[in-house]
Amino acid sequence: MKFAHPYLLLLLLLLPVWVIYYFRPRSNAVSGVRFSSLKVINGISASMKVRFRHAPFYIRVFAVALLVAAIARPQTGHGHQEVKRRGIDIMLAIDTSTSMDIMDLAPTRLEAAKRAMEKFIGNRRNDRIGLVVFAGTSFTRCPLTVDYDVLKSFITPLKSGIVEDGTAIGMAIANGVSRLKDSKAKSKIIILLTDGINNRGLIDPETATELAITEKVKVYTIGVGRPGVFYQDVVDPVYGKRRVAVKSKIDEALLKDIARKTGALYYAARDGQQLSEIYEEIDRLEKSEITSRVYYEYTERFGPLAWLVLILLSAEFMLTKLFLRALP
Repeated sequence: MKFAHPYLLLLLLLLPVWVIYYFRPRSNAVSGVRFSSLKVINGISASMKVRFRHAPFYIRVFAVALLVAAIARPQTGHGHQEVKRRGIDIMLAIDTSTSMDIMDLAPTRLEAAKRAMEKFIGNRRNDRIGLVVFAGTSFTRCPLTVDYDVLKSFITPLKSGIVEDGTAIGMAIANGVSRLKDSKAKSKIIILLTDGINNRGLIDPETATELAITEKVKVYTIGVGRPGVFYQDVVDPVYGKRRVAVKSKIDEALLKDIARKTGALYYAARDGQQLSEIYEEIDRLEKSEITSRVYYEYTERFGPLAWLVLILLSAEFMLTKLFLRALP
């Protein structure tokens, strides 16, 4: 509940003054009848008229208080919120080549990347996010959606070997751009994570970058892992599962060039903590704007108070003129 004219409630501060004035001692009052002794009236109980002689005043005070509340126009209502979103459409592109099983990031590069991506998704609000998976080729694992639980369900089971091996960076970018080109979002971005050098695909990274520029898509690039020789677990058809040494090399020059040309940034992730911080920084850089406007509908509630005031004043009149009527 609210009052349309709350300042009128200040009039209630005058009521205590009125009450004090009413009950003030009257030093100049003179009794009309003199008694030589009060013994003659000892034991006589007060009549109902005497007991209720102040009732009209109490009723009048209460009625005035309600009248003040009524003229302050009490209202009840509820609001309608109109939310305008200027969202961001995001395509996450993740490398699932076999080199992503290297264990320089615990437990592997791929698992560390999946955890960072899921945390990034959990921090977003109101933005559509999709998923592109690539290795020797690329495909859309999940189209743009705001159902983040569904999106995470596509990320969790990701593993290397789901597509032919290799690193098709150009194909991943082109795939992401094709999903974003018809978007009306305020901003369109691709976050591409890889640990290798482009060596496969029908579309080269330079051509894909030009497509991104044309469609005004920013491509953030992340090079995950450290160059050098590392170990990873592989399944050998003859010897079964075993651990082998693998040489890792990241084309940082290419990734930096893609990010620079599209107005984004390149990040190097050498460990799991750093990878998580990179996604957090991108989350801060790319935030959607939300504008809210609330409309309220109010219903006037002074009517019941006005009726109650009328009833109280009528009761006060009846008490004064009938029950507590004084002799002339």
